[in-house]
Amino acid sequence: MSRKRRATKRAIDPDPVYGSKTLAKFINKVMVGGKKATSRRIVYGAIERFAKKMNAENPLEAFEQALENAKPSLEVKSRRIGGATYQVPVEIPFDRRTSLAMRWIISHAQAKAGKNMEEGLVAELMDCYNNQGATIKKKDDTHRMAESNKAFAHYKW
Repeated sequence: MSRKRRATKRAIDPDPVYGSKTLAKFINKVMVGGKKATSRRIVYGAIERFAKKMNAENPLEAFEQALENAKPSLEVKSRRIGGATYQVPVEIPFDRRTSLAMRWIISHAQAKAGKNMEEGLVAELMDCYNNQGATIKKKDDTHRMAESNKAFAHYKW
């Protein structure tokens, strides 16, 4: 038996408005400096504006569809064999897929020039919903990298 203490996942409470754990995680990722109320205001405002622009009757379903479009399924991991380092394509676990998609959406929303965070999130969510934009490009690049290194898949551990 291992003597190492393993990390345990903390249970996360669902968000108060929609009752979604995914949205609660997204709010926590947007949060800066412990200001959760500000983060909630930004995310809820962005989701409402996003749903209004997309003519979606359920904002939560529209958000989850945008997030689903941004989730990658493959990535490459470096594996050292002998003196060479190979980029080995591996399938991404479900929790990491969601986390990567959220991280990419937030970082690209912050990078939007001349827009505040709420406007950036609206624009990025719309792009993800329509399968275009910076986040989808990042996902496609990740998949392309895994596809081009498919020859090293047998080095999977």
